[in-house]
Amino acid sequence: MQAIFQLTKQLSDAFTFNPATVQKDDAIITAKDSWWKEVVAYQVWPASFKDGNGDGLGDIPGIISKLDYLAELGADVVWLSPMYASPQADFGYDISDYENVYPPYGTLDDMNELIKGLHSRGMKLILDLVINHTSDEHKWFTESASSRTNPKADWYIWRDGKKDSNGELQPPNNWGSIFGGSAWEYVPARDQFYLHLFAKGQPDLNWESDIARQAIYDSALHFWFKKGVDGFRIDTANLYSKDQSFPDGPAGGKFGKYGDSEGLTLNGPRIHEFYHEMREQIFSKYVGGDPMLVGELPGTGWEETLRFVSSDNKEMSMVFDFGLPGLGGTFTHAKHDVEKVTLSGLKHALKLPQDLSSNTKAWGTVFGENHDIARSISRIGKLTPRAKDGDVGSVPQYHDRAGKVLSMLFGTLSGTLFIYQGQEIGMTNIDPTTWKLSDLRDVDSLNYYHQLEKDYPGDEELMKRAWQAICDIGRDNARTPVQWTSDASTSAGFTTEGTTPWMRINDNFPHINVATQLSSPTSIRSFYKNMIKLRKREKALFIHGRYEVIDAANEKTVTFVKHAVVDGKETGRVAVVVLNFTEEEHKFVLEDVVKGKKMSVVVGNLEERERKEGVLAAWEGRVYVEESK
Repeated sequence: MQAIFQLTKQLSDAFTFNPATVQKDDAIITAKDSWWKEVVAYQVWPASFKDGNGDGLGDIPGIISKLDYLAELGADVVWLSPMYASPQADFGYDISDYENVYPPYGTLDDMNELIKGLHSRGMKLILDLVINHTSDEHKWFTESASSRTNPKADWYIWRDGKKDSNGELQPPNNWGSIFGGSAWEYVPARDQFYLHLFAKGQPDLNWESDIARQAIYDSALHFWFKKGVDGFRIDTANLYSKDQSFPDGPAGGKFGKYGDSEGLTLNGPRIHEFYHEMREQIFSKYVGGDPMLVGELPGTGWEETLRFVSSDNKEMSMVFDFGLPGLGGTFTHAKHDVEKVTLSGLKHALKLPQDLSSNTKAWGTVFGENHDIARSISRIGKLTPRAKDGDVGSVPQYHDRAGKVLSMLFGTLSGTLFIYQGQEIGMTNIDPTTWKLSDLRDVDSLNYYHQLEKDYPGDEELMKRAWQAICDIGRDNARTPVQWTSDASTSAGFTTEGTTPWMRINDNFPHINVATQLSSPTSIRSFYKNMIKLRKREKALFIHGRYEVIDAANEKTVTFVKHAVVDGKETGRVAVVVLNFTEEEHKFVLEDVVKGKKMSVVVGNLEERERKEGVLAAWEGRVYVEESK
């Protein structure tokens, strides 16, 4: 392994920047900027990253074994998805004990070793903060569910049911669960229903209870900050405050016959009060008073987002905007009605997070994938592989070019960059022609498919659309094990020889894997590494710069200008990014974009001898930077 890293270092060192394009002042960012603005974060979803003990499931020792790999890529922060004790009703987002580790993933000692290993490499760790709900196996809920008079009776959201015209007991309102069915579950011991906006094994905590909030703070936050974590990615960060009258929501749409509760649960009346309380009692006391706090804020517009991430309010460091992964109606339509991604839609979706990062009192993120989102190279690149000529797992002709185009897109946008495991090697969605329903593990996709079967029996055409939709946008696309090698006997190097992994490996692992790409200076992985170097070197342009889209209606190419910003002021220096998202050539005129400026290509996915002046080849991308005067 050391030899591989040494070879990679040599190949990386061979990558050179055009000296004429580098302006030394661009690398100078003032000390007032928070540390988390300029980092590159790498998300690890533990079940599928690396199996360290040979049981077929990824684990913390497996992550520790790959820290050098992550450091060498250029990652500064690891975002570790839930590793807490959990019955795994929703892959760890149903926590039964905030202060312990899911045993198949490891132990608290392993977590201590992980924190130590990252810090010794100059890297940091953020964990998932899942405090809208717990598992129904958490001791808090077990006690709360036992009676109406126990000390934790109000730690969760309980309501009486209603009798219908036939005298049958019905839920308190018509709200639907995000995972299907009613959002309410009846418990005979209390003769009441509890709310679960997600799976029925994920009861919502009652943030109206002062005592419950303090218990959450102690167990989920203080405990891990004291162990040395550097921050949190905050799951469903705007759901804690609900409309306490619990009225019915509008029925139809993605919830079918059930009511949509989003207007009654998102960004509720006390949500900012709760974050101010957390800032005062917790966040101000750790990591120099400036931990990395990344909010997941679905369904939140510009003005409301600013309230969460403005440096005046100090509620969160930054926010994930879901405009890009939500293209085509991913989060608003039924899965089988989701539409294809359009480039005009992509350009529009980038506007809010880019404008956010240009606002000196707020900060945004850059991401194309995570554990809930289909692979960007398949969703945006439209390159889902199909079996051809008996070659199961074949890779489309322009796979490598498309992976590099996306690397240039994400690597030049302003905000904090997040890379999801496998993204750096161009991992793809699953293949609908070779996968089966029994290969899936995602409760959301399985519930959706089975609900359609129940609601529309015999509708074969709808079920075909549903299956294609799962393979296009389902969460399992992001959760197939990382493809470390081309060795089938170890399931692409994910586990040990002869061990069956917890989830099927993507068929294309012989073609797409880490080992092959580490040894190639022209691989997608090498390209990502070099883009990270460029991004960090040209911070004023690519981390802090103002984004200006060109030709927003163009459905073939993406072109945008980055205006360098230092200390909140534009310097006049620019970069231009031109990306072709088709298999045909397309012309562009650089002079029309930056009149009178002398520009040079600093990175592209074709060799210089292959480039044509003013013409982008199929899936070609280039980044031009203004030469220093």
